[in-house]
Amino acid sequence: MEPGQSYHIFNHANGAENLFREEENYRFFLKQYNKYLDKVVDTYAYCLMPNHFHFLVGVCSENRLRSTFPKFETLEKLVTRQFANFFSSYTQSYNKVYQRRVSLFIKNFKRTPILSEQQWQEAFLYIHLNPVKHGFVKNHPRWKWTSWHAYENPRKVFMLNRDFFLNFFDSWDHVENMMEMKKEGLMNKDLE
Repeated sequence: MEPGQSYHIFNHANGAENLFREEENYRFFLKQYNKYLDKVVDTYAYCLMPNHFHFLVGVCSENRLRSTFPKFETLEKLVTRQFANFFSSYTQSYNKVYQRRVSLFIKNFKRTPILSEQQWQEAFLYIHLNPVKHGFVKNHPRWKWTSWHAYENPRKVFMLNRDFFLNFFDSWDHVENMMEMKKEGLMNKDLE
């Protein structure tokens, strides 16, 4: 993962398992995410669902990474290592609580580089619409474990770079209008 590059990050639980069995799992996952990744990525969007998750992130600049981690040889490995440490930390805690021994995540998390303004917009909207796509809710704001709420209510605690979306959308109203259009398209597709 390259400094200064944005990525859509996602992964799924192994087999038919869930990553999150109860509310505390979601909270702990976000706490560990902040602990391991806050200094290596800026987070723009996220959505956690029972068996998978999505994040839209921007890897910090080379200067910022070098000032925070001056002894790390290659910055690309640093970011990947921090993600691996995060997943390992969550898995170890989860396994301890639920008396498991096997891997929790599918090996090698997926990361798609964001190469255009349209791709960034699509990823942002897709992530927030994912609970509707998978049938967890009919209306995306009703899903609790998403960054949508932090954009609607800036007092929410999760560490997001909330202003960055303005590089890709005219306003929050613009985001909401595009979400409604995407949701209608998704609903119409389901009716076909």
